[in-house]
Amino acid sequence: MKLKRLSLRRYITLGLLYIAYNLTGGFLPTKSFPDPIIVQYIITYGVAIALCLYMIYYLYKDYDIQFLKYGSTIRNIAILVGGCFILLFLIPYFLTNSLNAARIYFTIPVSIIAFIFLGLFYRRISNIDNPNSFVSKKNKLAIISISCIALLPILTVIGDYQWLTFTVMNLAFYAITVIEVNRYLRFLKNKPEAFEVFAFQKVEGNEALKNKIIYGDLTRREVEIALSILRGVSYKEIARDFFIAESTVSKHASNIFKKTAVKNRGQFIARFKPKNK
Repeated sequence: MKLKRLSLRRYITLGLLYIAYNLTGGFLPTKSFPDPIIVQYIITYGVAIALCLYMIYYLYKDYDIQFLKYGSTIRNIAILVGGCFILLFLIPYFLTNSLNAARIYFTIPVSIIAFIFLGLFYRRISNIDNPNSFVSKKNKLAIISISCIALLPILTVIGDYQWLTFTVMNLAFYAITVIEVNRYLRFLKNKPEAFEVFAFQKVEGNEALKNKIIYGDLTRREVEIALSILRGVSYKEIARDFFIAESTVSKHASNIFKKTAVKNRGQFIARFKPKNK
């Protein structure tokens, strides 16, 4: 089965970035590397920044977030952090020839930005009354990931304690991994509905189109919303469970209906909801 448009590619990319982060942080700086030493720090810091930005991008995609507040799109965050690295790390280093000074100038403002982002993200996804245990666990794990990212600048300014830094950053990856495992287990738990959602890939003229939802053409979020619709959950409740606007749910639902060749919610449920035997 071709798992099109799912997060598998993003997850693999995230995993590769974590491997690069552990490799560069584990081997650099080293005396065997050609001078100047600042090149090694540009590599290690560059990989770490790329990893953190991609982690934020990953969670933005998972939560359907366009931006939080203050224009905090992925693009703007990347420009801000990249600008801070140049203005507050590289330039101070070349002026003072001190890595410690450059590290302090860079990490303090970035730490402030990171914790502001953590607060905004927490406010965006927090919902004490949320009855959906899957989403509740997912939110806690996402907060762990963002908290680890927010701690990275502080750990950097403290010193080169790689065992501590790697432990914290790898914890962020493990949290994301648990989110993905829980999502898969949720699909297994709802196997009767899930089977209808992702049993077959779209093939023009295939007789299976008459009674199966085409998984290959549905995004991961559309699959989750499709499962909720098949369980009879209202759009308002779906919006609350996934922390998105009700209008966004309606848009996802319209895309689901279009891709599965039905006109409305009633036809969708009638065609794809598993029949009790």
